[in-house]
Amino acid sequence: MSPRPWLPDSLAALLTRLAGTTPMWLVGGAVRDSLLERPTSDFDFVVDGNALGLARLVANALRADYYTLDIERGIGRVIHATPDGTQTLDFSRLRLPAIAADLMSRDYTVNAMGVALDDPGQLIDPTRGLQDLKDRRLRACGPDAIADDPIRALRGVRLSTDLGLRIDPDTLKQLTEAPNLIASVSPERLRDELFVVLRQPRPGRALRVLDHAGLLGPVLPETIPLKGLHLGPSDAGDRWAHALATVDHLAELFLVLASQHDEEAAAEVTLGLVILRLGRFRPGISEHLHEELTPGRNARQLLLLAALYHDAGTAVAPSSDEPGGSPPSDPQEMGARLVAERGRALRLSSAEIERLRLTVLHSGRPGSLDRAGGVSPREAYRFFRDAGEAGLEVVLLSLAELLASHTPPIATPIWESRVDIARQLLEARLEWPPERLSPPPLLRGDRLAKALAISPGPDVGILLEQVREAQAAGEVRDADEALALARRLWAERPTGDEGTP
Repeated sequence: MSPRPWLPDSLAALLTRLAGTTPMWLVGGAVRDSLLERPTSDFDFVVDGNALGLARLVANALRADYYTLDIERGIGRVIHATPDGTQTLDFSRLRLPAIAADLMSRDYTVNAMGVALDDPGQLIDPTRGLQDLKDRRLRACGPDAIADDPIRALRGVRLSTDLGLRIDPDTLKQLTEAPNLIASVSPERLRDELFVVLRQPRPGRALRVLDHAGLLGPVLPETIPLKGLHLGPSDAGDRWAHALATVDHLAELFLVLASQHDEEAAAEVTLGLVILRLGRFRPGISEHLHEELTPGRNARQLLLLAALYHDAGTAVAPSSDEPGGSPPSDPQEMGARLVAERGRALRLSSAEIERLRLTVLHSGRPGSLDRAGGVSPREAYRFFRDAGEAGLEVVLLSLAELLASHTPPIATPIWESRVDIARQLLEARLEWPPERLSPPPLLRGDRLAKALAISPGPDVGILLEQVREAQAAGEVRDADEALALARRLWAERPTGDEGTP
């Protein structure tokens, strides 16, 4: 049998050449997905030799990124950008004397299959994983498989929901004993498993099963106080149910706003209006959501995580006992702080943490614009100035959150109004010329300070920002008009106010 069913031809040829006589096997999820005829971009290899050295050779040959995941266990990762997306290649050293024994020490039988690169016609299946796959059953490889590595509990729930597998009773017993062991797992591994869950087309079900099994709280502890915290006096659901519903509605929006959208979902009236009003923005939305701030993790996954935290600040009791006598914290400000702290705990990059923080911080802005009656050019400028690259996420989160706040079907006027706000904001973000949404400075601060005979400082910065707002609104077109506006604003500042114009 040709290696083609298991690996792309070019990759199989490269690995065969670089490995030489070193025994090497493709194992785990890539084999399982190939048997299920599911596309995959994640490939795991076991090497009877120097796995880290081979991974570096592969990275160099592909001009790809390389990361050492575990020096002691000899695990290296190669992340390779291809025209079809990102490929992740993991190489680990053979830990036991034979590949069959190595596979038997893995997590679940459906992941304990492998093929040798030099003999791809022979499936190695020591735990009868192929039969479990046919029977749609998830079974641990051994009685201590999850206790040996508690991250396998999260993976088991994800596999069960993603592949539609029934959890074997003995395996389910292992899962229920896992929550107390999660603390022993490194933050990086928790992060990676969580983001695989968030990669699913409909992650809400997996998140609910993880929560029911007590496995989500240890990963996202700031969400626990949302349970039992009601949205309002007459609401039966709590804020945690609302957060999960927001995730569900985001997944629906992703389906109808994807480059290859779901025609069946679009037939539903509420989502049909999204297609009608926002469909033209589909290419820009899809490109933005697939942006990878860190290789292997994209903006779509971050938005789903932000959705789980968008209400987290409401569960923190207001306090004015902070240093300096600070007033009670704004819930969205507090939520932004909490999601940033969790991002740091999960070892996300600074860019990812900032994207999460801004998304939660500004999640209420579209609703405020809706209540104010619309989006002026000045308001659009202010929105994207403040929300930055998270602005598009905020727009989508606002739509999903509104749907989650209403018992279906949502009243048509309410939904039409919010979708129209989304249309105006997306139009500014995706269709305005860049110089309109982010106008180039017409004045330098030193020139403005000299012309108005004021000292350099905050007042100058405030005036310059007011000029830029006027540029975005089309009220100022050149430096002379900008200076004239600044003069007028400074002259009209409140009497006796030596500060803000």
